[in-house]
Amino acid sequence: MIPARESEGGISFFVKVQPRAKRNAFLGELGDAVKLALTAPAIEGRANDACIAFLAEFLKVPRSSITIASGQSSRRKRIRVAGMTAPEFRARLAAQLDKGAHN
Repeated sequence: MIPARESEGGISFFVKVQPRAKRNAFLGELGDAVKLALTAPAIEGRANDACIAFLAEFLKVPRSSITIASGQSSRRKRIRVAGMTAPEFRARLAAQLDKGAHN
């Protein structure tokens, strides 16, 4: 399971982004990160914006609750989500990964 670190007021976790994919999707776990496919290209911050939008929709939190704490110009990013606990995150992620395994 992906490690999600709890800190005051939220959690942080790592994602590995694959830009210019055919569709936005969770691709599973890659080491200690969640692997995401995003249709947006990795230019002018478009993949970062798409990453935030995708995670906000999935986690059912406002976009303003999600920030890229590090890795703005890298495929590996540390994501910070305000107002979420690690157990909530793990439950939603597990459900999504299980769903993806059955599709």
